[in-house]
Amino acid sequence: MVSFQSDYIMGAHPRILERLAETNLTATAGYGSDEFCESAKKKIRTACECPEADVWFLVGGTQSNAVVISTVLQRFEGVIAAETGHIGFHEAGAVEYTGHKVFLLPQHEGKIDACELDAYIKGFYGDANNAHMVHPGMVYISHPTEYGTLYSKDELVRIGNVCRKYNIPLFLDGARLGYGLMSYSTDVTLPDIAKLCDVFYIGGTKVGALCGEAIVFTKNNTPSHFLTQIKQQGALIAKGRLLGVQFDTLFTDDLYFEISRHAIDMAEKLKKLLTDKGYTFYLDSPTNQQFVLISDEKLREIEKHVAVGFWEKPDSAHTVVRFATSWATTDEEIEELAKYL
Repeated sequence: MVSFQSDYIMGAHPRILERLAETNLTATAGYGSDEFCESAKKKIRTACECPEADVWFLVGGTQSNAVVISTVLQRFEGVIAAETGHIGFHEAGAVEYTGHKVFLLPQHEGKIDACELDAYIKGFYGDANNAHMVHPGMVYISHPTEYGTLYSKDELVRIGNVCRKYNIPLFLDGARLGYGLMSYSTDVTLPDIAKLCDVFYIGGTKVGALCGEAIVFTKNNTPSHFLTQIKQQGALIAKGRLLGVQFDTLFTDDLYFEISRHAIDMAEKLKKLLTDKGYTFYLDSPTNQQFVLISDEKLREIEKHVAVGFWEKPDSAHTVVRFATSWATTDEEIEELAKYL
């Protein structure tokens, strides 16, 4: 069976596996204080054009979201996200479990609107009873969004301006960041994100690594005792070198960007195939995730040979499914898929 179910179904890029094997018997300090993590941090700072960036490695996206949000926010604060935001409905209440409310704004193809954000926060401070309410203390966005869509640089600037107006940080979930940066439809670069966001992370799990995300604080704003708080939440890995080696490899010779562009090229071939076969797209995604409206009858036929991701049921006879390409998708897999569409 050929699979387009997600972008984390494969293991790791061969160069990462080779590097892990090569360094396997090198003794290092633990908890991310090793030479590989330090090398990776330097390369990430260079790629971000942000020499003051503070970089931390965690195992996964949910841990990164929960740790960043819970350590940055005060106990009486919550985080604002789109109603389709990952932290709001696909993380099993991980943020709420840390004691912080998630405020949900309307989504526009997965994105929040700066004017609506401004109006929401203004409304909170205009409420005479806000002393009895959870305060908005952070804005969370993902790039790409849950629908594979992207913020433009202008949209990020306007959202950032709202955040600065109310003195709250902007946090960007970059679980699939590579696929957003290498889209042919973006005007946003990694240095742009480092400049416009207060904290973000570079996803490795979905972009060539076995596991791992690189959290980047860009404004000398790392929460105090951050290492201790990571460990307190069970998110500190003793063999931090496992993450350092992977990110050091990803950010050597532009491997991260090279394999991300490959996924975009495969997605473009996938889009053409689906278009030629007459399928209806749920929305226009410029990244590696493609959402298609399929009759349930046709879907049952396809699923005998192809693994796809369920997304939603718009009616009783149709399903929106996700086809995702990745750093590992091959032309042969696209050709195999064509047989069953």
